[in-house]
Amino acid sequence: MGASEEILEELTTLSHFLGDPVRDLAILGEGNTSAKLDDETFYVKASGQHLGSITPSGFCACSFSRILPLFDGAALTDAEVKQALIDCKVDGEDGVMPSVETFFHAYLLSLPGVKFIGHTHPTAVNSILCSKNAREAISGRLFPDEIVCCGPAPCFVEYTDPGLVLSRQIKLRVEQHFDTYGEWPKTILMENHGLIAAGKSVKDVQTITSMYVKTARVLLGTYAFGGPNFMTEDQVARIHTRPDEHYRQRQISAK
Repeated sequence: MGASEEILEELTTLSHFLGDPVRDLAILGEGNTSAKLDDETFYVKASGQHLGSITPSGFCACSFSRILPLFDGAALTDAEVKQALIDCKVDGEDGVMPSVETFFHAYLLSLPGVKFIGHTHPTAVNSILCSKNAREAISGRLFPDEIVCCGPAPCFVEYTDPGLVLSRQIKLRVEQHFDTYGEWPKTILMENHGLIAAGKSVKDVQTITSMYVKTARVLLGTYAFGGPNFMTEDQVARIHTRPDEHYRQRQISAK
């Protein structure tokens, strides 16, 4: 099996995991996934495909070099965005269109150590992200495994029109997150939209997604008993830097 076939097989497995109706992460055509093949090419879910039933033929091979320069260019019309998505395809075949979120997938996959992306719309997470107090609700950490699996803080992105405009805003907020924490975010929360998990492997993306959904459920439950009791900054830093927690994180990612 060649490298491209192996990556597509892994990406299909990830997509089926995220699209399983039992997990309540995405239904119908919701959500999208992607994987880095090499420094030139990545795969992304085609528009309209269902994560739960997608096959390797449901992904588009796209060029980083045809997408990333658009982040620094002028605003594009809807027609120009559509043409950009057509033009970024490596094979150039008609019939399948890369997801409109291909732009942010290209950017995130260009970050150090990121090889797989899973974007979903979990009900528990969106119950928070669609609320008036979303930013406040996700402003603190609740328990150690949230930190171990999802990082010291999520990156929060205000609601923005999906597509290139949203992707540019994600890039801005992700780089601000790096400036604040000295590391790239594993978890990105998009207001009134959904969750992005960025990892070095399929298992990473599955773990980040699953743990943040648990975090959202715990957070929702705290409001029945007076609201969240966030860990202190010192407590979060301690968990995030403990050698034994780093070891446990590696073990979780390896299983």
